[in-house]
Amino acid sequence: MKKPSISFGGLDLLASAVLVLRADGYIAYANPAAENLLENSNKVLATHRLNELFLNAHELDLVFQQAVEHQFADKRQDLTLERMGREPLQVHMVVTALDNPDLPVLIELRENVQQLKLDREERLIDQSQANKELIRNLAHEIKNPLGGIRGAAQLLELELPERHVKELREYTQVIIKEADRLQTLVDRLLAPHRSPHIVGDVNIHEVCERVRSLIVAEFPSGLKIKRDYDLSVPEFRGDKEQLIQAVLNIAHNAAQVLSSRVKTGDAEIIFRTRIARQVTLAKVRYRLALDLHIIDNGPGIPPDIQDRIFYPLVSGRDGGSGLGLTLAQTFVQQHMGLIECESRPGCTDFRILIPLP
Repeated sequence: MKKPSISFGGLDLLASAVLVLRADGYIAYANPAAENLLENSNKVLATHRLNELFLNAHELDLVFQQAVEHQFADKRQDLTLERMGREPLQVHMVVTALDNPDLPVLIELRENVQQLKLDREERLIDQSQANKELIRNLAHEIKNPLGGIRGAAQLLELELPERHVKELREYTQVIIKEADRLQTLVDRLLAPHRSPHIVGDVNIHEVCERVRSLIVAEFPSGLKIKRDYDLSVPEFRGDKEQLIQAVLNIAHNAAQVLSSRVKTGDAEIIFRTRIARQVTLAKVRYRLALDLHIIDNGPGIPPDIQDRIFYPLVSGRDGGSGLGLTLAQTFVQQHMGLIECESRPGCTDFRILIPLP
C-alpha cells in the first residue's frame, strides 16, 4: 500500500512518543521518541500493526477501532503495555481521531514516571525487608558456632605442651583473632535491630554539620564539602544518632571513592537540603518530606552493582564491608523514609526522603 503523503516534521521535536496509524492498523510514522521508547527504528515499526508490538493488544485494538469510527475526538488512559522478553511499559496514552481517512489515528505515549517511581520504591522496601530477615537469620546462625570455635581455641591453647607453646600459640591466636573479627562483623549486622530507637527533635543541618566535621577531620586537604541548605526545613522527631550514622556512611563512602580526585585537589561532596511536597513513601502520601541529597563528583557506582548497592555485603570498593549502605537504608526506613540513588561517571546522588510534620 502506498504511504500517504503528509509531513510529520513537527512531531520529530516532541519529547513524548508519537505514532500515526493507517486505516489498516499499520504504523505510518513513529517519531524519534517513539523509536527510542519502542527500541525499534521507524522503518522496522512501519512493517508492523500496533497490536503486534504488545502482548495485551486487545485494549489497543478496541481504542483504535473507536477512534477510526470517530466515537471520540481524543481519549486518555493509563496502560501497562506487555512486551515479549522485555520490561512492560507503564504509559499514559492519548489517542486522537484525525480527519484523514488514510491516517485516521494518532497515539501519544508518555512513560508514567510516577508509577515507575512507586514500583522502584516498593522494590527497595521489599528488598530491605528481605535483607533484614536474611541478616538476622545469618547472624544468629554464625554467632553460636563462632563462640564455640573461639572457646575451643582458648582451651586448646591451655593444653599446649610447654616446650611447643611458643610456636603453636601463634596458630591458636590466629583462630581467636579471626573469630573476634567475625564476631565484630556479626555485631554490626545486628546493630540496627538491637539499638533502641531514641526519639527527639532533629535538625537535619546539625546532622549534616556533624558529618561534615568528621569527614573534614579524616580528609583535611584535597576534598571540598559544599553546603546548599534550605534553612526553612523544619525540625522533626527522630533518632539523631541513627541519622548521623546513615549520612556518615554515605558521605564516607563518597570520600573514599574520591581518593584519586583528593590527590589532584578537585574532589567535591555537596550536602543539599530541600523540602519535597506531596511525596509518596511506602504507598503512604505525605504533604511534606525532607529531601536531602549527598552528591559527589567521583567515578560513579559500577553499573553491574547499581541495582544491588543496598544489599548486605555488596561493595564497589576494595576492602569495603558492604554494610554501610545497608545500615543507612535500615536507619532511614526506621524513620518511615527511603534512600534512592542515581549514579553516572562524575556524579553520584544519594537522596534521603523522610516525612516532615
